[in-house]
Amino acid sequence: MQGGERYNSIGNWLKNYFGSKTVKLSIEAGFTCPNRDGKVGYGGCAFCSSGGSGELSSTIEEQIELLSNKWPDAVYLAYFQSHTNTYAPVSVLRDKFYSALSDPRISGIAIATRPDCLDEDVLDLLDEINREHFLWVELGLQTIHKETSDMLGIGYDLACYDKAVSELRKRNIRVVSHLILGLPGESREDMFESVRHAVNGGIWGLKLHLLNIVSTARMNEMYHDYIPFESIDEYTDLVVDLLEIIPEDITMHRLTGDVPRSILVAPQWSYKKRTILNEINRKLRERNTFQGKALLNNEE
Repeated sequence: MQGGERYNSIGNWLKNYFGSKTVKLSIEAGFTCPNRDGKVGYGGCAFCSSGGSGELSSTIEEQIELLSNKWPDAVYLAYFQSHTNTYAPVSVLRDKFYSALSDPRISGIAIATRPDCLDEDVLDLLDEINREHFLWVELGLQTIHKETSDMLGIGYDLACYDKAVSELRKRNIRVVSHLILGLPGESREDMFESVRHAVNGGIWGLKLHLLNIVSTARMNEMYHDYIPFESIDEYTDLVVDLLEIIPEDITMHRLTGDVPRSILVAPQWSYKKRTILNEINRKLRERNTFQGKALLNNEE
C-alpha cells in the first residue's frame, strides 16, 4: 500500500505504475447489452439505470479538455464503461479499442463487460491487446447468491462468472470484479460471503458499490421504499469490516457508489462521496486497522 493509505487504492497503484496521476476517461462507445436487446432479457438488470451505469461517459476529447487544466501531466486510460463493452462483432470491438489506443494521449484501456459476453474470439482479441498495451477487464459479479441474482434479473449464474475469471486469468489479463452492497434481502454475512468468493478467485481488483436506487432503474418500482443503509455510519462500518478480509494485494477501485443527484432515489446521502470516503479513512485510522488485517491475524 502506498502513500500512507490503509487500503490498496487504484489511484495510488496507478500512480506508482505509470509514475504520474492517472485518470480514467469514461467512454460512451455505443454498445448495448444482451439483457436489454432481448438476447437474454429486456430492460437491463434491475439496479441498472437507463444509461447503462455510464451517465458521466462522453468522448476522449471532451474529457481531456475538461481535465487537462486540473491535471496537466496526467496519464489517461480509456474506460469503456456504459452497457456491455464486448457485446459486438470482434471486428467492431477491434476498431473501437484500437481507435482509443491509437490516441497518443491514451496509455491503456479498461473494459467493463458481462461474463457471458466473452466468447473465444473476444478473449483472443483481449489477449492480443493485453500483450502490447495496459489493460484490465471488469466483470459484474454483484452477488454470489442465486436468489438475489434472480431477483436482479442478471441473466448469468455464478459458474459463468467463475469461468470468465478463469479464462481471463489464463491469458494474464487483469480482472476487476464488481459487488453491490445493500441488495434487498441480503444479510451482512451474505455480503461477506460474496466478498470472500470474489477475492479468492484470482482477481486483481475489486469494486464495492453502495446500492443506489435510481429513478430510471426497474428496482425503483420493485423496491420504491427500500433504503439500503440508514446512514453513512452504518455503511462505512461495513466497508471497514470488509476491507479487513480483503487481501492487501488486491487493488480497490471503488468503496462506494455515486450517481447524478437528478436520478438518485435512495439512499439520499449517497451523493456525498467525499464524506463517505473520508469517514472510511477516519474509521480505519481510529481502529488502527487496514486492508487484509483480519487475514494476517487469522481472525474475522
